Amino acid sequence: MSNNTTVETVVLLSKGEIDSKKVRVEFSLEDMDMSGFQKGATYEQIKAYVLEHTGLKVSSLYISQIKRKCGLDVGQNYNLSKKEDAKVPQCPPEKEAAIMEALKHFQMI
Repeated sequence: MSNNTTVETVVLLSKGEIDSKKVRVEFSLEDMDMSGFQKGATYEQIKAYVLEHTGLKVSSLYISQIKRKCGLDVGQNYNLSKKEDAKVPQCPPEKEAAIMEALKHFQMI
């Protein structure tokens, strides 16, 4: 059995002229499996998972540090310090382990 993906397209053809160049298409997403479209979890979902399973509160900073460490995409930080010698706190090992577990749970790594 092969693992090839097959896409089928069904079209209803009609005889006649269409007065407008605009065509309205409606379809329902109710019965569609949307799991393939998810790229992972949001920062809030990761925070909630870590809090629920370990009791630890983690910051978005720590999550982004661990995501970078794993080679995952991280958005740009717009909340940068204006100080030249600003010290950025590093994620403690116990929180790193908890975040890693959350990333595994959400199948991001």
